[in-house]
Amino acid sequence: AGMNGTAIENFVCVIFNVSFMNCTWHVGRTASGDTQYFLYWKTSRKEDFTECQNYIKDNCGRHTGCRFQNVTIENKRAYFLVNGSRSGQNIQSISDYIIVEKLTPPLNVTVNCTEASHGCEIWWQPPHTSHVKRRACFKYEIVIENK
Repeated sequence: AGMNGTAIENFVCVIFNVSFMNCTWHVGRTASGDTQYFLYWKTSRKEDFTECQNYIKDNCGRHTGCRFQNVTIENKRAYFLVNGSRSGQNIQSISDYIIVEKLTPPLNVTVNCTEASHGCEIWWQPPHTSHVKRRACFKYEIVIENK
């Protein structure tokens, strides 16, 4: 339902510092100045949708994003609903979105270099994440610089 071109575009959510999530989008191509969007989300089919409490707005006062705190996506699923209206008419719904998590650096990095072995041993712990619990999911790259 809704007029073509009124659905939001480029819907992306970024999780950072483990439990914060920013979702942003662009206003639909044919959306008029009085179009307003409302974002709802949940992490399981059994839950009720929760509306955004901290919208990001453009110069016209339209919602173009949301900031969430205390986010957990333990089962790797998130369900989003964006609805709204313009002059009393419904807007189109979205069908795709992207969720990205910006990871923190590895924790407790320890380096032990000895002249006797002419080498170094390096240990670390995986970063904290919002949903990845298995250590095998991480791949690391080490860059060693002589200074």
